Amino acid sequence: MASSIYADVQQGPAIEVFALTQAFRDDVSTPKVNLSVGAYRTNEGQPWVLPVVRKTEVSIATDETINHEYLPVTGLDTFTRAATELVLGADSIALKEKRAFGVQTISGTGALRVAAEFLLRQLKRNTVYYSNPTWENHHKIFADTGFTSLSSYRYWDQNKRQLDLEGMLADLDKAPAGAVIILHACAHNPTGMDPTQDQWKKIADLIERKKLFPLFDSAYQGFASGDPDLDAWAIRYFVDRGFELFVCQSFAKNFGLYCERVGNLTIVQRSGATRDQIHSQITLLIRGLYSNPPAYGARIVSKVLNTPALRQEWMDCIKAMSSRIREMRKLLRDKLVELGTPGNWDHIVNQIGMFSYTGLNEKQVAVLIKEYHIYLLKTGRINMCGLNTGNIEYVAKAIHAAVTLTPANL
Repeated sequence: MASSIYADVQQGPAIEVFALTQAFRDDVSTPKVNLSVGAYRTNEGQPWVLPVVRKTEVSIATDETINHEYLPVTGLDTFTRAATELVLGADSIALKEKRAFGVQTISGTGALRVAAEFLLRQLKRNTVYYSNPTWENHHKIFADTGFTSLSSYRYWDQNKRQLDLEGMLADLDKAPAGAVIILHACAHNPTGMDPTQDQWKKIADLIERKKLFPLFDSAYQGFASGDPDLDAWAIRYFVDRGFELFVCQSFAKNFGLYCERVGNLTIVQRSGATRDQIHSQITLLIRGLYSNPPAYGARIVSKVLNTPALRQEWMDCIKAMSSRIREMRKLLRDKLVELGTPGNWDHIVNQIGMFSYTGLNEKQVAVLIKEYHIYLLKTGRINMCGLNTGNIEYVAKAIHAAVTLTPANL
């Protein structure tokens, strides 16, 4: 029989997460812990529908003035205005001068794809740089769009467990003028290590000097620190300095709307004179990609952000989520120190957001999976939300044992 035409299809890195999740489900051992999942979990290990989201869903469902007609190609206006203002700030000079606007997209992934399409087809950019490591979809999106020059810049120093700023700047200094530079606005995925404000200023200096194009991926605004303004600091700093840039926003994490695919692409220009032309070309791109975006999730975000009382409830929710993650970081670090685990574990509390690059190597990860039924990526990346007060002591003792057994590189 002839071989299948699909025999040579390659599996992508995301398969690892799915495989770990399935292995966790099939594992009948007790205890067991899944630290590979890419979504928020409560202290009980369950998905969380934000109370303000549930309340808003009910009000939308009972509003008989709402119908199911198509949205405009570039989305729900009340949503895009609110999302753009959320990331740039209500007092943004770019908004006041009408040289910034947003278009609704299919979550952050859709925003990245629309941005990549525009940059390649309209601005003729063909070179993109992303951090090493980064969210795996960054490479795939730009490669699938047609970018042929894809490079990474150093970011994570595995030995020091910190940002490799010197390496990052050295690599970006080699980038050709006009290259697109993907930057994580906050809660870097997957390391959890963000630049300080002083480091951001040095990054901006180089990007300005080299005439590079910054593209911010903002997937965790508010979810990282509990303060949306603080989490948008780098973006607003670049805008205040006069950069033209794109911001790709996702509302999966900070609203818990993972399956609703709510996103926004914010475009910041140096002059508002080209706004209509850019908007027109992006409209044509979206029309050819997916015609127009879904309404449900955008209506939820729009109503919450545009209603002061609901917005305050949302603020309380993101503070609760970010506080729980910070608590888990501190507990894990403290328990590892208490156990006398070899190595320095301060990087766990110096990181921010949902993910942590623990510094564990592949052999140590293998021990955790095989001997302790703790599932995590081979890079040592864990989702801090997978930890809770019921399993953190078990996880800490397992890490201690794995590191003690295979201490290489620590």
